[in-house]
Amino acid sequence: MAAAQGAGSSSAGPSGLPGSAPGHSSNSSAVAVWEWQDEFGRWRPYRGNVCSYIEQVFQASQQKGRRSGSGLVSSIPLGHVDPVLAPYVIDIPSLTQFRQDTGTMRAVRRHLFPGDSAAGQGIIWEWQNDEGGWSPYEMNVCVFLEQARATNHQRVDLGPLGYNYEVDFVAQVQTNKTTRFRRGVQRRLDAPYPVTASSAPLHAGVACSCQQCWLNGGTGPITTRYRHSMINFPNSSTTHQVSSRTASVSSSSVGFVPYNKPTLSGARSTPKLNAQSTWALPQAGGPSTGLSASNGVSTPNLPVKMPKPSKVNQALAATPTEPEAVVKKYLEEVKGSPADEDCIICMEKLSSPSGYGDACECSTIKPEMVGRLKNCQHSFHMLCVLAMYSNGNKDGSLQCPSCKTIYGEKTGTQPKGKMEVSTFPQSLPGHKDCGTIQIVYHISRGIQGPEHPNPGMPYTARGFPRYCYLPDNEKGRKVLELLRVAWKRRLIFTVGTSSTTGESNTVVWNEIHHKTEMDTNLSGHGYPDPNYLDNVLAELAAQGVTEDCLRQ
Repeated sequence: MAAAQGAGSSSAGPSGLPGSAPGHSSNSSAVAVWEWQDEFGRWRPYRGNVCSYIEQVFQASQQKGRRSGSGLVSSIPLGHVDPVLAPYVIDIPSLTQFRQDTGTMRAVRRHLFPGDSAAGQGIIWEWQNDEGGWSPYEMNVCVFLEQARATNHQRVDLGPLGYNYEVDFVAQVQTNKTTRFRRGVQRRLDAPYPVTASSAPLHAGVACSCQQCWLNGGTGPITTRYRHSMINFPNSSTTHQVSSRTASVSSSSVGFVPYNKPTLSGARSTPKLNAQSTWALPQAGGPSTGLSASNGVSTPNLPVKMPKPSKVNQALAATPTEPEAVVKKYLEEVKGSPADEDCIICMEKLSSPSGYGDACECSTIKPEMVGRLKNCQHSFHMLCVLAMYSNGNKDGSLQCPSCKTIYGEKTGTQPKGKMEVSTFPQSLPGHKDCGTIQIVYHISRGIQGPEHPNPGMPYTARGFPRYCYLPDNEKGRKVLELLRVAWKRRLIFTVGTSSTTGESNTVVWNEIHHKTEMDTNLSGHGYPDPNYLDNVLAELAAQGVTEDCLRQ
């Protein structure tokens, strides 16, 4: 399905759909759905149990703030409710989800829906993806579909929600109105979303132009301040028709199950709420301002173990890979840290000891030591950088979690395989003046190594061989050569959790988009796409793969 963002015009629902107000209900019973924005601008709901925890912490914080007049919690570590989400923390003031081991930021929001809607009943509508699994629609679409089904509609048009699709409830299919391509759809029961008290208008499915939809829909500006560097922050001005079958970078989907890295746990403290923050959360009973957090309050459940280097890691390169040596190679210790500057890894002030002081012991790097990366000049607790490095691939490279600058040569965890390249004369849409480059990736199932999430366990390799396409022109050939470098560095794929099926311990795309279709770009995976080559060059550069690599 070509997912599209739900926010947009105030179009009405299907003709004759009872109660299809322009997007809201006056029902006093409400449920809260917390969502994060993926790289295509789609809002993906956290699972019901995760949302329940977020809402619990959020409401408890509001009540405490009203009683004592103190500040509200500013951050929520997700690992407290789901160990798989341990690297993730929600920063409330900036409305972002922060991944501590990579620095990736994503927007978050909070939406209220009627208690008798699909969200309140735990009803999820899903579409069948290319791998045969099921992917959930955005929550406003689930609410819209359930409302249509409850009023005995046999077919519904998703146009008012920005989708170019029709759904046939009788045949249980979704049809692309332009290409007539069909996919299966299904309805299933899951855990209901958390009940909350609110007298504000509730979101009933079709987006409108009210304050809630304008603030929370990706088409409006984010009005709150940014607390940290917004590298990788999704553009809030996204187009309506976005990817569905595009080879996605993110391993997080299906209710948000991100890449299942070894959990980092034991950090002494978690991002604490800034009591002096002037940013105000809506009071209970007031309209939603689009906040969204994740789970947990207090310390991030991020286990930072200092395992002995494996044989694989020892054989990686001539450069030092011992954690302490790598940290000292790329950071220089600084004295007199600014009192008001945060370490964005542990969220403690740089003037205070590292939040990983109790979890990551080191004889030569003390919790109070602060270091500055030599090129980009960003500062962190040196112990936090040590913890971050020890939880990663330990390949001798570091990536600044603030600006993404890479120090050393970054390598990945891609399993063994084969990359084949060929050309043929047929042109791609938008590139009529040249032929086509075809890339075929082959990876077979196997056993996970020490660099993977679950060493010793089998991993699957679904959908291989995978076919990808580039225009056979100067820029396309440049992208091809850089993809060859990325392949050799094991950066194209990784082992994690599938964003479309939810299957764990499987080979997934890893942070570099590919075009897996030659045409029909309604799905976002094909051509024409005038920005694709520039975008993929930027993604390669973010992995440290640039033209300089071709000169070596």
